[in-house]
Amino acid sequence: MGREYNRKGQASRRVSVVEHISAELKASLTAIFSGEALKDWLNAQRKRNEGLLRRVRAKSLGIAKSVVRNYRLYILDLTLSAFALVFAAALRVGPQAFAADGEFARSIVFVTVVFVAICSVTFPVAGLYKRNWRYASILDYIILVRAVLIASIILTTCVFLYSRLAFVPRSVILIEIMALVPLLASVRLTFKHEDLKSIGHFTRTAEPDLRSVVPVLLVGAGDEADHYLRALQRDNSSSYCPVGLIDGSEAEIGTILRGVQILGTPPDFDGVVADLDSKGKRPRHVIFTAPVSSIDGADHVVKRAEELGMAVSRLNPATALRKTRNSEEFELRPIELTDLLERPQASLDVAALHRFIGGRRVLVTGAGGSIGSELTKQIAALGPSHLVVIDNCEFNLYSIDLELSENFPDVPRSAHLCDVRSVDRLNDVFSKHHPEFVFHTAALKHVPMVELNSCEGVYTNVLGTKNVAEAVMCWGALGMVQVSTDKVVNSTSIMGATKRLAELYCQALDLEGVSREGSPRFMTVRFGNVLGSSGSLIPLFKRQLARGGPLTVTHPDMKRFFMTIREAVELTLQASAYGLEKEIGQGEIFVLDMGEPIKIVDIARRMIRLAGLTPDEDVKIDFVGCRPGEKLFEELFDSSEERVSPPVPGVLGAVPKPVSLPELYDTFAKLEAAVANGDAAAIIDAIRLVLPNFRAEGPAQKHKKALAHRSNRNKLAVLEKRPTRKIRPVFEPRGTGEDSIRHTR
Repeated sequence: MGREYNRKGQASRRVSVVEHISAELKASLTAIFSGEALKDWLNAQRKRNEGLLRRVRAKSLGIAKSVVRNYRLYILDLTLSAFALVFAAALRVGPQAFAADGEFARSIVFVTVVFVAICSVTFPVAGLYKRNWRYASILDYIILVRAVLIASIILTTCVFLYSRLAFVPRSVILIEIMALVPLLASVRLTFKHEDLKSIGHFTRTAEPDLRSVVPVLLVGAGDEADHYLRALQRDNSSSYCPVGLIDGSEAEIGTILRGVQILGTPPDFDGVVADLDSKGKRPRHVIFTAPVSSIDGADHVVKRAEELGMAVSRLNPATALRKTRNSEEFELRPIELTDLLERPQASLDVAALHRFIGGRRVLVTGAGGSIGSELTKQIAALGPSHLVVIDNCEFNLYSIDLELSENFPDVPRSAHLCDVRSVDRLNDVFSKHHPEFVFHTAALKHVPMVELNSCEGVYTNVLGTKNVAEAVMCWGALGMVQVSTDKVVNSTSIMGATKRLAELYCQALDLEGVSREGSPRFMTVRFGNVLGSSGSLIPLFKRQLARGGPLTVTHPDMKRFFMTIREAVELTLQASAYGLEKEIGQGEIFVLDMGEPIKIVDIARRMIRLAGLTPDEDVKIDFVGCRPGEKLFEELFDSSEERVSPPVPGVLGAVPKPVSLPELYDTFAKLEAAVANGDAAAIIDAIRLVLPNFRAEGPAQKHKKALAHRSNRNKLAVLEKRPTRKIRPVFEPRGTGEDSIRHTR
């Protein structure tokens, strides 16, 4: 009895659950298909279908246009498809059996018609008529093979469904595929007939006619070399004829790239040239087809090529943007010194840089200068919450503000015309923006100019730095980074001495902050000459070369350290990030690893060689004497400085003997009084209170050097005005920047 009652209860519960579900489902369906809901659903479906139809219509129209545009190729492809199938059938059963068996022949004709119909749709849909077959790649031919396979599979399916392959042997389809792919590919190869005709262009490499072509030796056998050789093959009017290749891989020696043999590696350069010379194919031009910094032994190749009187150039990267004028040319350009100075780049801690700058308020002084502008752009790329740029030059400030607006429109910024010598103006800017980090690049850096205007140099480089540092402390910034120079070491110039005082002041402030929690960091980054900066060596040499010379060098033994602006700024940011985030380098000066110093006269000779000219023959080098305040060589470290190794690749560390803040403030007060009185002698006396070994040139020595320098320059100016023979190759300024010199034959 109890069991029967339980069964009835379970049955009733199941019925109630089913009824509940049915009621819910009915209510849901009623809601879905009620008037408004049904109407919305139908509208959505209609819009989706209309969009699909538009896409299908557009794609079909594009396919139809491609067929109309290449109708001759389309008709030829269909003809070859029919021929391939008939040929496959005849080859399978034999010509006699094919002709004798009428039923088999009729079946093949029917299958051929079906196959042509299939190909007429499959080939256009596969995109065979949208491609420029003159520049076809392996990928394009893979698409062609895929189109043939798809058409053949569709044909096999249709024949199987119609007759179970009773009248067409399966091997016919396989033979048809193997015949049709080469036929279609061979037709497309005829689009390269211009390239095939130009293969004879490289036959001149065997015995180059030195009167009509320039035999060239290529360095690097990668993609760029392949592109360049391809361009030469298509250009029958080219004056360059490759006679060989040099590549860094020994395994590639003896192989041939587009008709040009790889003869050796960069260390084998002398042997390769000697071998070519013995065959009457001595190269007159060396062309780097790969970045110089990526080729081991590139310096050796450049040096030996210069010594052997060969011009040296490198290709513009294929992805580089060029001006519209002459954009169709595959352009060579002389190797810039930046190529030879490039060292393996230190691996940057990008995450640390983003933590350092990202979302912060950053201020840059001297933002319109060479270092300041590059620093500003790299900071903008790191996403600060607000970027404040200040400069005392209206045009420089306008230029960097315009560049920021074009390249980083989403970065909030403010531009202020401000001189770091004005305390009130600095406080006004700081009070408005409350920067968290300050990069101080504003300075007077031209040694002879500061030497002749020592009061202005002290006012900007010493008192200006003091003003910025005091604003940093007053308005609660987290840190300040000062950019310094190698001219501070054993300085004989006012410019170097003033920057040395600025270094010592920042060091003293940084050390004082050790004992006070929440004090800002004061860091200094020291490096040498940067290539391409305003008023620097390279632009001067380019202008002189553009006029045909002479190149002016101060002294045959003068040496300098060089670094690219980009690398200097990157390492400055990296060192600053480590210094602030990891709290290292307290009282330490970060010194960028500049490599080995280079003779200025060697740079001059190299630039002349890179232009395809001969030093002292085509272009002379004149020595005009040292200018006031200049030394023959610069150093990165003072003998009294303790060297340390910060954990930053490409950055060294120096710890100068500290000077107390009271002593520095006393010196600054004397300097300020001397500047106010215009007393240059008092400035030197005040500097020697902190730098007792400072040996400034006296007025008589300065005057003598200035007169000698000016006299030599005047003589050169007179010589430059005399009529001179036209020098070829010539230099044509084509714009600004490091690429403004063009080498022409």
